[in-house]
Amino acid sequence: MNNQTKIKIAPSILSADFSRMGEEVQSLEQNGADLVHCDVMDGVFVNNITFGIKMIQDIRKCTKLPLDCHLMIVNPEKYVERFAKAGADIITVHYEASKENLRETLELIKSTGVKCGAVINPDTPVEKIADVIPLCDMVLVMSVFPGFGGQKFIPDALGKLRQVRKIIEASGKAIDLQIDGGVTLDNVEEIKAAGANVIVAGSAVFNAPDRAKTLAALKK
Repeated sequence: MNNQTKIKIAPSILSADFSRMGEEVQSLEQNGADLVHCDVMDGVFVNNITFGIKMIQDIRKCTKLPLDCHLMIVNPEKYVERFAKAGADIITVHYEASKENLRETLELIKSTGVKCGAVINPDTPVEKIADVIPLCDMVLVMSVFPGFGGQKFIPDALGKLRQVRKIIEASGKAIDLQIDGGVTLDNVEEIKAAGANVIVAGSAVFNAPDRAKTLAALKK
């Protein structure tokens, strides 16, 4: 990764207090976050249910930060246009949910004027998305199995980050490389060294006594 590549922090609102979501999102903006990571789960693709389109609409009113919508849902193509209209700036979809329709779904996201991204789970090889990476604005490598916050980082993700970073550099395009799951101040340095430039952190930010200090330390 180029030393000039800007590190961006995308706190996951999965770890926020849902009863005060507007304040929580505004707190992220005030304390130095770069994006708001929105984990949309349907209880089918993953064994948890979080929130949907209405939450994105309401969060959009509370912040100017880009909304990074990570769709952990079956048939994501059915909902892309509605998430785009709701205010998403980036929509990422799982290879495991789209499979042979992944390219088509990414193109659909782009057609709405929103940035697109492909996501792989910890047990999915990078080769499965290699051919669509040049089409993406962002690639997301999961470093935990999706569904719940607060899980431990899976170290195998570091090798995948290096693989994806090589493909991105070979493409010559400015594609962000995002990591999601188990990121802490203890492991963020090696994560960045492996090529990630967009860091999703949930409990590490929301449970911190000083969010501004934690966000600055994650970027540093």
